[in-house]
Amino acid sequence: MEYENAIEIKGLTKKYDGFMLDGISFTVPKGSIMGFIGQNGAGKTTTINSMLNIVRKDSGEVRLLGWDHIENEADIKEQMAVVFDELPFNENLNAKQLSYILGGIFKNWDKELFQKYLDHFQLPEKKRFVQFSKGMKMKLQLASALSHGASLLVMDEPTAGLDPVARSEFLDLFRQFIQEEDHSIFMSSHITSDLEKVADYVTFIDRGRILLTGMTYEILENHGMIKCNKSDLSQIDPKDYIAARVTDFGAEVMVFDRTNVSRIYNGLVMDNVTLDDIMLFYVSAGRCAAGDGKVFSNL
Repeated sequence: MEYENAIEIKGLTKKYDGFMLDGISFTVPKGSIMGFIGQNGAGKTTTINSMLNIVRKDSGEVRLLGWDHIENEADIKEQMAVVFDELPFNENLNAKQLSYILGGIFKNWDKELFQKYLDHFQLPEKKRFVQFSKGMKMKLQLASALSHGASLLVMDEPTAGLDPVARSEFLDLFRQFIQEEDHSIFMSSHITSDLEKVADYVTFIDRGRILLTGMTYEILENHGMIKCNKSDLSQIDPKDYIAARVTDFGAEVMVFDRTNVSRIYNGLVMDNVTLDDIMLFYVSAGRCAAGDGKVFSNL
């Protein structure tokens, strides 16, 4: 089936007691990697579970690989692979048994490829999963996900709990996977440094709402951090920045249009930012109560 976007979400809403996924919308273009970031409890897992129809949405539209995620659920799941933050398989199984089971589920299951991934990750074939470490379980999930010809890979915190070497190995595999132009990845993560390395796009969710979505490089290029003293901060118009953090040593001011702000306030130092910086300042802007509602303090 021909499609332009691997994922299309429009007005997705899901209500729980004390939490609401509030009409979120975003797209993941085919052939790209989308990073989905936000604090714990921001709505990342609820979004993924709604996409997969694990939980029933209250309203909105979800299309995966060009199909409606409910009407064509079986077709979608044949061509999609999922990696969860916790192992979804019976922990009394071993990899040999799992391969047999998945071979009966997926039409394109490739047991030889699965075995190659087991060897690559140095995963024992006959050891029960209950004896696997956290890292081994994540590697097992990825090996399973990549062994049935999926074109869309959806992952919930795939690198959490992995050491730096294993995380780097995972990122290399993601890059290899995406080299096929019809392959796409959607991955939630709080390890934003990983996303800066591989994600073409980033969507930022907080308290059930999308705060920011776009191309990673554009988001990083457009945002900047002014380092100044407290008196300088008072001269900056609040409409020109997202939030400011005041410390004993001065102020850090996050701006969303660094080119324009540099022109207006050309005497101030402007530094580059990370996705971590952006997440912190956007979240803090929503929590601020002091002054103009944009200033928070570490004092």
